[in-house]
Amino acid sequence: MEYEALYRMGVSKLQYAGIEEASLDARLLLEEVCGTDRNALLVHGDMEVTEEQRQRYVNYLDQRSSHVPLQHILGCQEFMGLRFKVSPAVLIPRQDTETLVEEAMRFLHDGMHILDMCTGSGCILLSLLNYSNDCVGIGCDLSADALKIAAENAAMLGIEADFVESDLFEEISGKFEMIVSNPPYIKRGVIPELMEEVRDHDPMMALDGGEDGLFFYRRIVAEAGRYLYPGGMLFLEIGYDQADEVSGLMQEAGYKDITVCKDLAGLDRVIYGRAA
Repeated sequence: MEYEALYRMGVSKLQYAGIEEASLDARLLLEEVCGTDRNALLVHGDMEVTEEQRQRYVNYLDQRSSHVPLQHILGCQEFMGLRFKVSPAVLIPRQDTETLVEEAMRFLHDGMHILDMCTGSGCILLSLLNYSNDCVGIGCDLSADALKIAAENAAMLGIEADFVESDLFEEISGKFEMIVSNPPYIKRGVIPELMEEVRDHDPMMALDGGEDGLFFYRRIVAEAGRYLYPGGMLFLEIGYDQADEVSGLMQEAGYKDITVCKDLAGLDRVIYGRAA
């Protein structure tokens, strides 16, 4: 079967299954199977695909048609220009979260001590360490399976970082110039309404923020000050409608210079403040 014909078949199958980005996903899966890049479709559309490659592609299409996330099929996701291994044990890194990293980088100096709370795949911490010099980083998470993925990503990227299994600050000691976190913040009652790819395939413990979505913000904001040097900074990813509530929590805890930042879609995405 020819390359382009197989691709067209893939697009049709994914469209029928209601996959939003059917054309893109069909192309990326075919490139993964054939070891090609996007130019192959333009220049080598008449290339013959082996039967083994065709069968593997059909298998991938079946998975994606069942709304298995593309990243779980490929086993990776790009974030901040780096490639991270992902699995059902970790939240898939999303472009929205790059806003958190970019804002933190504005205040990041060489040699800082960084704590990444609810680290998951490690993408936030490892991105910060990758784009700085001589910083020391710890990522903590309650999930041992997530920490294994984070450690594998650190090794794959050649970045030194420590990962600690901890219920938030329970196993953390020392002080930091910067604490970053993308905690679970979805309201429990909203989870059944999420996209199937998220609801059924992202780890529930990375989504569920309690009845009002603020459970982890309350704990992190209340406790983080004990682990920050004076003037140290706390950076949090937030839901689009949580800025006022999280800002109030930070004000009550004594944080200064509290700032809310928007993502590329113009939605509130990050809040940060400076410890007294």
